[in-house]
Order: sequence, then C-alpha cells, then structure tokens
Amino acid sequence: MKQKKTSSKYQTDHYARKAKKENFPARSVYKLKEIQKKFKLIKTGDKVLDLGCAPGSWAKFAAELAGKEGRVIGVDLKKVSERFPSNTRIIIGNVIELAEKDKENLAEIIGTGYHAVLSDMAPSTTGRKEVDAARSYYLCMAALTIAQKALKPNGCFVSKIFQGEDFEEFKDAVCQIFDKHKIFKPQSCRKESKEIYIIGLGKRI
Repeated sequence: MKQKKTSSKYQTDHYARKAKKENFPARSVYKLKEIQKKFKLIKTGDKVLDLGCAPGSWAKFAAELAGKEGRVIGVDLKKVSERFPSNTRIIIGNVIELAEKDKENLAEIIGTGYHAVLSDMAPSTTGRKEVDAARSYYLCMAALTIAQKALKPNGCFVSKIFQGEDFEEFKDAVCQIFDKHKIFKPQSCRKESKEIYIIGLGKRI
C-alpha cells in the first residue's frame, strides 16, 4: 500500500514540475495533451471554447494548437491571472447561468461557430463520492447544453465527469448530439481519481 501512495505522489509531482517547466499553470494540461494526441480535436485556425478555464492550462494549450488564425474563448467564475496569447480572451461568467440562456443570448456573450468546446470543470468536492458525482454530472450537462448551442456542425466536445450513477445518463445525452463518442482516461490523471473524459465527435446538425 505504501508503494502505491509513493508512486501516485511521484506521478503528481512529476506532472506538476513538468507543467511549471513548460510554463503552464497546472498539471491538467497533460490531460488535454493526451486527448489531443489521440483524437486530434483542435486544428490550426479553429475556434475553441474552454468552460471553467481557470487556472488557464487548457486555454493556453488550445491557443497554441489553434494558432494565430484561431480563437480561444475561456469562461470562468473568477478572474484568471495567467498571461495568454493574443488569440485568447477570458470572460468572467457562470457556466450554469450561460447554459440557461437561449441560443441568441448565449451567442451575444460568448459568440458561436465553435469547432471545439472543452470542459475540465469539477465541483467543489465534499468527500462523499455520490454527492461529488452528482455535482459533476450537473456541471457536465450545463457544458453539454452550451456545446449543443455553440458548436458548428461536425464540431467536437470534451468533458470531464466523475464516475457515478449518472454517468450512463450523461453518456447517452452525448450520444444524442454527436455521431460518435469516446471514453478516455489520460495517464496523467491521478490513479485514485474517479474522473474520466467523454468525447463527442461529429456534432449533428
């Protein structure tokens, strides 16, 4: 048991050190890097929406992938202090409230025509797995609702979710909107974590 804890701690420290060295604010960037390597979701010139973007690692990496011709919009409840390239804009906003807006009002705030919508959001955890999973599902559904309104046809969606009793329901909801779905757990996730990623490919018209 001690050996497992040591291994997990080493893995955490390794990715945290690597992120700092590569000028990313958090180790979470390597989850998106693994997803991008496997699925090639973001291309040069793409428009990308990053929901719950603080502290900024995913938005910063997405901006690199999209390049000068692309555009990245990040949304978070709090101000993000990270410095971003000129193709990136951060909006202070509540994802839950945004999901409740109709398509026209949402477009006025965040724009539309996105090639990819990303969500690495996680709720404030309580330590009770069923409660945390339910809160995660609630955030994921909000992200999916925004993706449905903001994505271009054939666009893609990435969402982190805590595995729980609502997992299958969320997966089914993704399947109703996208032609294909993938379930993926990056190696850079902490081994003990219940988080997993659902990827929607080919948004239907």
